Order: sequence, then C-alpha cells, then structure tokens
Amino acid sequence: MIRQNVNIVNYNLLYKVLDEIKENLSFNILKYESDEDFIKEEKNNPTDCLIITNSNNKFFNGKNLLVLNNLPMSLNKLVELININLIKLRFNQQSKIIIKSYELDLNSKFFSKAENSLKLTQKEIEIILYLNSNKIKNNVLDLQKNIWGYSPDLETHTVETHIYRLRKKINDKFNDNDFIVSHDDGYFIN
Repeated sequence: MIRQNVNIVNYNLLYKVLDEIKENLSFNILKYESDEDFIKEEKNNPTDCLIITNSNNKFFNGKNLLVLNNLPMSLNKLVELININLIKLRFNQQSKIIIKSYELDLNSKFFSKAENSLKLTQKEIEIILYLNSNKIKNNVLDLQKNIWGYSPDLETHTVETHIYRLRKKINDKFNDNDFIVSHDDGYFIN
C-alpha cells in the first residue's frame, strides 16, 4: 500500500517528534517552515493530502486540515488522530475516479454517467482500473497474471468471460459498446 503524506506546516516541534519515530509510522512526514512555504509549494504542485498546523490560515479552508491546538496530547493519541484523518482522506479520495465520461466510486462500487448508474463487482472494478491505468492493449495472459494471479501456463477463459459480461453490462446500461475495446492484441479502454 502506498504511504500517504502528512504535511506539517509551521510546527517544527511536532515535526521533530514525529521524525524521531518515523520508522514506526504508517505515513510519510513532510516539513514546511511556514504557511507561505506550503502555499507556494501547493500552488506549484497541488496535492490532496493531510495538513497539520497550529494556525488557521484562510488558504487552508476546504483542505484536509488538522489544527492541533488542544495540547498537550499523548503521542499515541496524536498518531491515532493522524491515522483517523488519513483513513477519512483515503475514503474520500476513492469516492470519485473519473474514467472517460464516467465516474467510478470505489466505496459504493457504482459506475455512473449522468443519471445512470451500474453496480459493479470488485473484479469488474479491478479490470476497469487496470485497463485504465495501463493505456495499452492488455492481452489475456497479462490480465490473468495481474488481476487473477494465474500462471501463464494455466488455460482458462475467465478473462474473456469477465470482460464479455462487463462490456455487456456497460452497453446495456449506457449504450456504450466502445468503453472496453477488444482488439487482436488485447483489451483496452478507448
């Protein structure tokens, strides 16, 4: 699993404490000396990350902000609070992935476009995400290995069956027979 970043802004003491135990943390810590340093970096390289600070700068409104002003607090409680906020952030980030003109909600497993929505299985979601992330034609062996974990020597029609059913569901619901394209070299999202 990819470790999330926690940006510590204008809070040197907190950074020093967390830096001492960083090997035991489930997240990365980044330090910004001032609100302005973070704001400048965020404008050049915007991210959706957790921000910990001891101030309430207007720039932070609407951001994933954890203002620590209820101190003192035990280190265990602090790390727990950070982890809870990271879980909420990850949940929200997964709620909407845009693929072409569709929205994929990984939490509810709905695939939607305009007013239409379709409930997907976990395997169907994995297929869509894999095909979308690669941007190349993926042959059956590649999909068997990377989605099902099958050995290339194993003969199976699992991939073809799943993709056929997924394409049919999408076509029936959205009248889109070109979302997943079948080609001699494999499958891809057009």
